[in-house]
Amino acid sequence: MELESKLLPTKEAVKKFVNDGDLVSFGGFTHGIPFALGHEMIRQKKRNLRVCKETPDLLVDQMIAAGCVKHTIFSWAGNPGVGLLHAFRRAVEKGVPQPITHEEYTHFIMAARYFAGASGVPFIPISAGVVGSDLIKHRKNLKTMNCPYTSKKLCLVPAINPDIAVIHAQRADKEGNIQMWGIFGSNKEIAMASEKVIVSVEEIVDEEIVRRDPNRTIIPGFHVDAVMEEPWGAHPSYTQGYYDRDNGFYIEYDQATRTVEGMEAFLNEWVYGVENRREYVKKLGAEKILKLMVKPYYSFPVNYGYYG
Repeated sequence: MELESKLLPTKEAVKKFVNDGDLVSFGGFTHGIPFALGHEMIRQKKRNLRVCKETPDLLVDQMIAAGCVKHTIFSWAGNPGVGLLHAFRRAVEKGVPQPITHEEYTHFIMAARYFAGASGVPFIPISAGVVGSDLIKHRKNLKTMNCPYTSKKLCLVPAINPDIAVIHAQRADKEGNIQMWGIFGSNKEIAMASEKVIVSVEEIVDEEIVRRDPNRTIIPGFHVDAVMEEPWGAHPSYTQGYYDRDNGFYIEYDQATRTVEGMEAFLNEWVYGVENRREYVKKLGAEKILKLMVKPYYSFPVNYGYYG
């Protein structure tokens, strides 16, 4: 049976599926952060987005600086291994370039909220490290109850159901069966909890390759609305088996974005100044590409990136 192709250009997918005011959930937990898709949202000037991500990092920082975000739901925010997110901090403390509101939870609570949303239930009970903490005082949507079986006090966390999930993965076929390995965090739950799902991948492969290793299909094609081939779509984060994390880029970003002017210059150079991801990769340059890429490059058979 011939199945419908989900292949779309990135520009078209963002235009079609991401609307102003949406609750947008970005996948990726250190690994596989969907920078290509996020940058396209910035170029299309999406506005008033409510962003949920377990670890808002450089991508969300850039979207805040570009005026895309009005509210964040998260469990840790920072430049991983380096320090603060300067645009995020300016927006919260000074309302620059615009004020944003925020909700902060733990990683476990965020994962549980996605799990509840994916399971189709309105809330889920948890206990680890929450009952007795100040989170319950400050987050009024967290409730408590006594377990009907053990009488132990539990925390009830509400489900979260994003309007759209935005994810980056290793590979997919044209029907949108998404394969991923390495750290994929809550990507599966995010996708299952969301109304719409768009995914960028390092490579589009034949259906036969996907079928040879079906346990790596984290998100089935029937739950995906659009898939696009975007090599290096997660840089400066990494995609296991394809390229390493660009640690130097994270450090340079910290220095470049400490002022509003510096952030504007960064966006003009790396987001507005390139039309698409292909131009972005060209700007990175051959030397950087060769330094970061795993050899051999493409993942057939599955490439775990372990080479001596």
